[in-house]
Amino acid sequence: MKKKRETRVTITDLAEELNLSASTISRALANHPGISEATKRMVNEKAEKLGFTPNSIASSFRSKKTKSLGVIVPRIDIDFHSRVISGIEEFAYKTGYHVTIFQSQDSYKREKEIVKILQTKMVEGIIMCLAMETKNYDHLKKLTNSKIPLVFYDRTPDAFETNKVMINDFESAYVATEHLIQTGCKRLAHIAGNQSTGIFRSRLEGFKAALKANDLPIHEELIKETANLRYEEGVKCANELLELDELPDGVFCANDYTAASMVQVLNKHKISIPDQVAVVGFSDYPISKIIEPNLTTINDRAFQMGEAAAKLLIGQIEDSDSDIIDYQIITLKTELVIRESTKGIAK
Repeated sequence: MKKKRETRVTITDLAEELNLSASTISRALANHPGISEATKRMVNEKAEKLGFTPNSIASSFRSKKTKSLGVIVPRIDIDFHSRVISGIEEFAYKTGYHVTIFQSQDSYKREKEIVKILQTKMVEGIIMCLAMETKNYDHLKKLTNSKIPLVFYDRTPDAFETNKVMINDFESAYVATEHLIQTGCKRLAHIAGNQSTGIFRSRLEGFKAALKANDLPIHEELIKETANLRYEEGVKCANELLELDELPDGVFCANDYTAASMVQVLNKHKISIPDQVAVVGFSDYPISKIIEPNLTTINDRAFQMGEAAAKLLIGQIEDSDSDIIDYQIITLKTELVIRESTKGIAK
């Protein structure tokens, strides 16, 4: 036997029940200051009793505001991006916005397709981190030309002016490397990220600059580039370093996944950390506190990056009537978190 479909309770239904105008019902539900508290209370009680839920789609058509943000991340399974998303959602929720997440999977083609979808005005603004494959920015320039508010975080384009929230990767890598030097390391290795991406080039440059500033040699055979800084790539790089005639006594890794793999390979070969080889990671992923010994790493302020990006974007959306767009670059300060993988070798 077929069950009759239940119909949605509308504002018109509430108006008939309470003998009020539909506009009064609408304003009472929106907590309009021109409606008395007694009327608001009566309307809300009746709405709850009848099971009324506001039609957000219809409301967005009337107001021409979706209160929706699009967020494009390379991969949600990377802890950094999940923490950024948490920061975005936390600020968006407080300000009455909701968030839709898209994954580019570090694919340029997929990123372009997502941007094309979002250009249909289904969102009021976009926060994104560039895909690893993205080298052409024409699809992003179309967004700015169409006046859709846009904020980039972490991996950002250099080719045009736009809002950016980032950290100083060069400075952070310099600090991490100098920490290894200050604890006594003289032969340093680096497990690097993909050098086609600006943030990983900056981390390598910061590593090299710290060596030069301390009159230490740069050994090219101790610099290992990865495609995606995955755990498995870190294991491969660690094994290659162990095959050299002379071990490095300090290793700076461009993320915590490769640092964790370095630690595990050293443990497997009974090489003492940090007495024989000290290890520093980057990003302060949860694994940095779990692996033994715990990892010294860089706290990259991912949650705060998400909050800052959301605040910047929503501010631009709310100020959309202004003809002047004042683009901002926000650089967050990172922190060196010292743990067991380095601090035991201070001399």
